[in-house]
Amino acid sequence: MQLNQYIDHTILKPTTLVSDIEKVCAEAKQYHFASACVPPPFVKKSKELLLDSGVKTCTVIGFPFGYSAIEAKLAETLLAIVDGADELDIVINLIALKNNDWQYLANEANHLIPIIKEKGKTVKIIIESGVLTDNEIIKCCELYGVAGIDYLKTSTGYAEKGASIHAVELFKKHLPQGTGIKASGGIRDYDFAKKLVEAGAARLGCSASVAIVEGGKGEGSY
Repeated sequence: MQLNQYIDHTILKPTTLVSDIEKVCAEAKQYHFASACVPPPFVKKSKELLLDSGVKTCTVIGFPFGYSAIEAKLAETLLAIVDGADELDIVINLIALKNNDWQYLANEANHLIPIIKEKGKTVKIIIESGVLTDNEIIKCCELYGVAGIDYLKTSTGYAEKGASIHAVELFKKHLPQGTGIKASGGIRDYDFAKKLVEAGAARLGCSASVAIVEGGKGEGSY
Protein backbone atom coordinates (compact mmCIF):
# COMPACT_ATOMS: atom_id res chain seq x y z
CA MET A 1 0.00 0.00 0.00
CA GLN A 2 1.34 3.44 -0.97
CA LEU A 3 0.77 5.36 2.25
CA ASN A 4 2.40 8.66 1.29
CA GLN A 5 -0.82 10.01 -0.26
CA TYR A 6 -2.60 9.58 3.10
CA ILE A 7 -0.05 11.35 5.29
CA ASP A 8 -0.12 14.82 6.81
CA HIS A 9 3.61 15.12 7.61
CA THR A 10 3.52 16.77 10.99
CA ILE A 11 5.67 18.86 13.30
CA LEU A 12 3.84 20.58 16.15
CA LYS A 13 6.31 20.62 19.03
CA PRO A 14 6.45 23.94 20.93
CA THR A 15 10.20 24.25 20.30
CA THR A 16 9.94 23.97 16.49
CA LEU A 17 12.77 25.73 14.63
CA VAL A 18 12.76 27.27 11.17
CA SER A 19 15.22 24.53 10.18
CA ASP A 20 12.68 21.92 11.32
CA ILE A 21 10.05 23.47 9.06
CA GLU A 22 12.46 23.51 6.13
CA LYS A 23 13.21 19.82 6.70
CA VAL A 24 9.55 18.80 7.04
CA CYS A 25 8.52 20.71 3.92
CA ALA A 26 11.42 19.26 1.92
CA GLU A 27 10.44 15.74 3.01
CA ALA A 28 6.78 16.43 2.22
CA LYS A 29 7.76 17.40 -1.32
CA GLN A 30 10.21 14.52 -1.74
CA TYR A 31 7.73 11.86 -0.64
CA HIS A 32 4.62 13.55 -2.09
CA PHE A 33 2.75 13.61 1.21
CA ALA A 34 -0.78 15.04 1.29
CA SER A 35 0.25 17.98 3.44
CA ALA A 36 2.78 19.41 5.85
CA CYS A 37 1.10 20.21 9.18
CA VAL A 38 2.90 22.99 11.04
CA PRO A 39 2.39 25.36 14.00
CA PRO A 40 0.41 28.53 13.14
CA PRO A 41 3.46 30.87 13.23
CA PHE A 42 5.02 28.84 10.40
CA VAL A 43 2.08 28.74 7.98
CA LYS A 44 3.37 31.59 5.82
CA LYS A 45 6.90 30.12 5.65
CA SER A 46 5.57 26.64 4.82
CA LYS A 47 3.30 28.01 2.12
CA GLU A 48 6.35 29.58 0.46
CA LEU A 49 8.42 26.40 0.78
CA LEU A 50 5.62 24.23 -0.66
CA LEU A 51 4.72 26.55 -3.53
CA ASP A 52 3.79 24.66 -6.73
CA SER A 53 4.62 21.30 -5.13
CA GLY A 54 1.07 19.95 -4.87
CA VAL A 55 1.59 19.48 -1.10
CA LYS A 56 -0.97 21.32 1.04
CA THR A 57 -0.12 23.58 3.98
CA CYS A 58 -1.97 22.44 7.10
CA THR A 59 -2.09 24.01 10.57
CA VAL A 60 -3.88 23.63 13.90
CA ILE A 61 -6.39 25.78 15.78
CA GLY A 62 -6.92 25.72 19.55
CA PHE A 63 -4.09 23.22 19.80
CA PRO A 64 -3.51 21.04 21.77
CA PHE A 65 -6.12 21.35 24.55
CA GLY A 66 -9.05 22.94 22.74
CA TYR A 67 -10.29 25.12 25.58
CA SER A 68 -9.48 28.48 23.98
CA ALA A 69 -12.46 30.81 23.75
CA ILE A 70 -14.43 30.71 20.52
CA GLU A 71 -13.28 34.27 19.79
CA ALA A 72 -9.63 33.19 20.14
CA LYS A 73 -10.13 30.23 17.81
CA LEU A 74 -11.88 32.52 15.35
CA ALA A 75 -8.90 34.91 15.37
CA GLU A 76 -6.50 31.98 14.89
CA THR A 77 -8.62 30.69 12.01
CA LEU A 78 -8.76 34.01 10.20
CA LEU A 79 -5.00 34.55 10.57
CA ALA A 80 -4.23 31.04 9.33
CA ILE A 81 -6.35 31.63 6.24
CA VAL A 82 -4.68 35.00 5.59
CA ASP A 83 -1.26 33.36 5.95
CA GLY A 84 -2.20 30.78 3.33
CA ALA A 85 -3.30 27.63 5.16
CA ASP A 86 -5.07 25.14 2.91
CA GLU A 87 -6.23 22.87 5.73
CA LEU A 88 -7.15 23.68 9.33
CA ASP A 89 -7.29 21.08 12.12
CA ILE A 90 -9.43 22.42 15.00
CA VAL A 91 -9.40 20.98 18.53
CA ILE A 92 -12.89 21.04 20.02
CA ASN A 93 -13.56 22.32 23.54
CA LEU A 94 -13.20 19.08 25.48
CA ILE A 95 -14.19 20.79 28.72
CA ALA A 96 -17.56 21.59 27.17
CA LEU A 97 -17.90 18.01 25.94
CA LYS A 98 -17.03 16.43 29.29
CA ASN A 99 -19.52 18.77 30.99
CA ASN A 100 -22.16 17.68 28.50
CA ASP A 101 -22.49 21.17 27.01
CA TRP A 102 -23.25 20.14 23.44
CA GLN A 103 -24.88 23.49 22.74
CA TYR A 104 -21.51 25.17 23.29
CA LEU A 105 -19.86 22.76 20.87
CA ALA A 106 -22.55 23.38 18.27
CA ASN A 107 -22.09 27.14 18.70
CA GLU A 108 -18.32 26.80 18.36
CA ALA A 109 -18.72 24.78 15.17
CA ASN A 110 -21.21 27.28 13.75
CA HIS A 111 -18.76 30.14 14.29
CA LEU A 112 -15.74 28.46 12.73
CA ILE A 113 -16.70 25.91 10.08
CA PRO A 114 -18.71 28.17 7.69
CA ILE A 115 -15.84 30.69 7.47
CA ILE A 116 -13.35 27.99 6.55
CA LYS A 117 -15.65 26.39 3.98
CA GLU A 118 -16.55 29.79 2.49
CA LYS A 119 -12.84 30.31 1.75
CA GLY A 120 -12.61 26.91 0.08
CA LYS A 121 -10.32 25.46 2.74
CA THR A 122 -10.37 21.99 4.26
CA VAL A 123 -11.61 21.67 7.84
CA LYS A 124 -10.72 18.82 10.17
CA ILE A 125 -12.22 18.57 13.67
CA ILE A 126 -10.11 16.94 16.39
CA ILE A 127 -12.11 15.25 19.16
CA GLU A 128 -9.39 13.43 21.18
CA SER A 129 -11.08 10.03 20.94
CA GLY A 130 -8.63 8.37 23.35
CA VAL A 131 -10.17 10.19 26.31
CA LEU A 132 -13.80 9.83 25.20
CA THR A 133 -16.38 7.11 25.72
CA ASP A 134 -17.87 5.36 22.71
CA ASN A 135 -21.13 7.24 23.28
CA GLU A 136 -19.29 10.57 23.31
CA ILE A 137 -17.52 9.64 20.08
CA ILE A 138 -20.82 8.71 18.46
CA LYS A 139 -22.39 12.02 19.53
CA CYS A 140 -19.40 13.85 18.01
CA CYS A 141 -19.89 11.95 14.76
CA GLU A 142 -23.51 13.04 14.73
CA LEU A 143 -22.83 16.68 15.62
CA TYR A 144 -19.87 17.31 13.33
CA GLY A 145 -21.02 15.00 10.57
CA VAL A 146 -23.95 17.28 9.77
CA ALA A 147 -21.82 20.42 10.16
CA GLY A 148 -20.14 19.99 6.80
CA ILE A 149 -16.63 19.10 7.96
CA ASP A 150 -14.19 17.39 5.62
CA TYR A 151 -12.56 15.12 8.22
CA LEU A 152 -13.13 14.02 11.80
CA LYS A 153 -9.74 13.49 13.44
CA THR A 154 -9.04 11.10 16.29
CA SER A 155 -6.39 12.84 18.35
CA THR A 156 -3.93 15.67 18.91
CA GLY A 157 -1.06 13.31 19.77
CA TYR A 158 -0.76 15.00 23.17
CA ALA A 159 -3.27 12.93 25.16
CA GLU A 160 -2.42 9.68 26.95
CA LYS A 161 -3.92 7.67 24.10
CA GLY A 162 -3.78 8.42 20.38
CA ALA A 163 -5.27 6.77 17.32
CA SER A 164 -6.89 3.34 17.55
CA ILE A 165 -8.47 0.93 15.10
CA HIS A 166 -11.57 0.89 17.29
CA ALA A 167 -12.03 4.67 17.09
CA VAL A 168 -11.59 4.70 13.30
CA GLU A 169 -14.14 1.89 12.92
CA LEU A 170 -16.57 3.76 15.18
CA PHE A 171 -16.11 6.93 13.13
CA LYS A 172 -16.72 5.03 9.91
CA LYS A 173 -19.91 3.50 11.25
CA HIS A 174 -21.43 6.75 12.49
CA LEU A 175 -20.18 9.50 10.18
CA PRO A 176 -22.14 10.45 7.05
CA GLN A 177 -20.87 8.97 3.82
CA GLY A 178 -18.36 11.37 2.29
CA THR A 179 -16.97 12.67 5.58
CA GLY A 180 -13.33 11.65 5.85
CA ILE A 181 -11.50 10.21 8.84
CA LYS A 182 -8.07 11.33 9.98
CA ALA A 183 -6.15 9.13 12.43
CA SER A 184 -3.30 10.66 14.40
CA GLY A 185 -1.34 10.12 17.57
CA GLY A 186 1.16 7.31 18.10
CA ILE A 187 1.40 6.20 14.47
CA ARG A 188 5.04 5.16 14.22
CA ASP A 189 5.24 2.18 11.85
CA TYR A 190 3.95 0.99 8.49
CA ASP A 191 1.86 -1.91 9.81
CA PHE A 192 -0.23 0.22 12.19
CA ALA A 193 -0.63 2.94 9.57
CA LYS A 194 -1.81 0.37 7.01
CA LYS A 195 -4.34 -1.09 9.47
CA LEU A 196 -5.76 2.38 10.17
CA VAL A 197 -6.26 3.01 6.44
CA GLU A 198 -7.85 -0.41 6.01
CA ALA A 199 -10.22 0.43 8.89
CA GLY A 200 -11.34 3.59 7.09
CA ALA A 201 -8.83 6.39 7.66
CA ALA A 202 -8.35 8.66 4.65
CA ARG A 203 -5.61 10.74 6.30
CA LEU A 204 -2.87 9.95 8.80
CA GLY A 205 -1.20 12.56 10.99
CA CYS A 206 2.40 11.43 11.52
CA SER A 207 5.75 12.83 12.54
CA ALA A 208 7.43 9.50 11.73
CA SER A 209 6.18 9.72 8.15
CA VAL A 210 9.46 9.00 6.37
CA ALA A 211 10.16 5.91 8.47
CA ILE A 212 6.58 4.72 7.89
CA VAL A 213 6.69 4.96 4.10
CA GLU A 214 10.11 3.31 4.06
CA GLY A 215 8.73 0.39 6.08
CA GLY A 216 10.55 1.11 9.33
CA LYS A 217 9.62 2.42 12.77
CA GLY A 218 10.00 6.05 13.75
CA GLU A 219 10.19 8.14 16.87
CA GLY A 220 7.76 10.79 18.05
CA SER A 221 4.39 10.79 19.76
CA TYR A 222 2.30 12.35 17.00
